[in-house]
Amino acid sequence: MKISVAVIAFNEADRIADALKSCRAIADECLVVDSGSTDQTAAIARNLGARVIQHPFQDYGSQKNIARRLCRHDWVLNLDADERISPELERALLNLKRNPPAAHISGFQIRRKTAYLGRWIGHGGWYPDRKLRLFRRDHAVWVGRVHERLELKGEVDTLPGHILHYTYRDLADHVSRVNRYSTLQAEDLVEKRKRFLLLNAFLRPPLTFMRCYLWRGGVRDGFPGLVIALISAWSTGLKYLKARSLRRPSPPPPWDTTGH
Repeated sequence: MKISVAVIAFNEADRIADALKSCRAIADECLVVDSGSTDQTAAIARNLGARVIQHPFQDYGSQKNIARRLCRHDWVLNLDADERISPELERALLNLKRNPPAAHISGFQIRRKTAYLGRWIGHGGWYPDRKLRLFRRDHAVWVGRVHERLELKGEVDTLPGHILHYTYRDLADHVSRVNRYSTLQAEDLVEKRKRFLLLNAFLRPPLTFMRCYLWRGGVRDGFPGLVIALISAWSTGLKYLKARSLRRPSPPPPWDTTGH
């Protein structure tokens, strides 16, 4: 059994090397689909033996489907540039390569553990974050513009170990990405003709905060858990407000030429 590791990237020069190095023992091919990085992302990936393809970014699902189609082997492991393979997962993948799965198995779920603001997050909906990341290339397709998911034909098994997720570089990076993601989510809401946008912008944020911080135990993650819950609530409201502004843009008021 041979595995292609597929990574999509944009300006990840500070992280792409660690991602590729973490999977070199299990990868029969590393493919990086770069969307026009202006730093050394592509050069670093090539120096580490990866095949680098340039493709303009449309959305996350589309970009991952480009990578999936360009992989040379039947099995694909999707890895983000801010992720690493844990030693336990590496051992499980090496064992799987020696003992391939039965024909009815088309994919494997892997737990993902995230580091945020100096600690590993264990609650708040961030863990256990099971991701379908190893799959038969021709049995799968990515759907969704942001927070994309993999649709798979066939049965799914589970692998031990973790994908280690070194997410947002700092708080500013978190806020910046939420702003970018919420724009894509707002466009989806408008396209789907969702209703009651302002009502959702008002009601959903406090519910999101309570779900993350209280019901899912984010309070147990200390200060990072509080930040995650607050930003999740803000993100929820922001996408509905952006959708409302896209659907009904307000014209500027008439210019008062009298000076009043």
